[in-house]
Amino acid sequence: RGARPKKTPSRRKAWAPVAAAAPEAFRRYHKSAGARFGAPFSCVDCSMMDIRTFVGPGFGENAYLIWRLDGKSAVAVDPGADALSMIATLADEHLKLDAVLLTHAHIDHVEGVAELKRHANAPVYMHSDDMLLYDHAATQAAQFGMNIEKLPPIDRRIAHGHHLNLAGIDFHVRHVPGHSPGHVLYYVAEATVAFVGDVVFQGSIGRTDLPGGDYQQLMRSIREHVMTLPDETTLFCGHGPATTVRAERAFNPFIAPMYGGSFA
Repeated sequence: RGARPKKTPSRRKAWAPVAAAAPEAFRRYHKSAGARFGAPFSCVDCSMMDIRTFVGPGFGENAYLIWRLDGKSAVAVDPGADALSMIATLADEHLKLDAVLLTHAHIDHVEGVAELKRHANAPVYMHSDDMLLYDHAATQAAQFGMNIEKLPPIDRRIAHGHHLNLAGIDFHVRHVPGHSPGHVLYYVAEATVAFVGDVVFQGSIGRTDLPGGDYQQLMRSIREHVMTLPDETTLFCGHGPATTVRAERAFNPFIAPMYGGSFA
């Protein structure tokens, strides 16, 4: 659910320079059975972590399970409509769920929280500034003709600068409002990856026309808290394929002009 500039290259043409700028990301397709061009990463081997992507029907949102290859527990990020597949993966991999991390509280990224909570009873983490959205998830769902199960309470309220050690993995929290007031990203320095939700996408940025959205605030968040991550950081987005900081700085039509690029 990203914004679209007035003039954008085709997906294939837009992705070609990203491949050149981020070849390490393309190598990570090797464990994704049947991965197709432009598809989200299904499974990533970061030498110390496994990351699985679950794409929900309808909104096409990405949810993630992350665990250490030498560990026995996992962390879920933004469980959406495909929560049952996440539960099945936990069982198949013999993993205990340690936590559910939410980047923000739009319906497509919280739809599966109740299902996952009922199965694993893991604590749910979210920024306080998205509580209004979270508490009105049923209203959000109704706007799309959906009914959802009542969401469980938030167990841990997080803020910018918090460090979370979950499933043996250190997550660094950065508050990145603009798409929603309480949007955060989770950066894992030892694996050089970040889970960025709907702040930035491959070739686009998050919408700001939803309640609580603010374009100037979003661009400030991207400039100060996404583009300041190491260039080689892989960004796992809330929709669409993963990308890197380097690629988006160079080729994203919303971001590149801030760094001297042009898409005129």
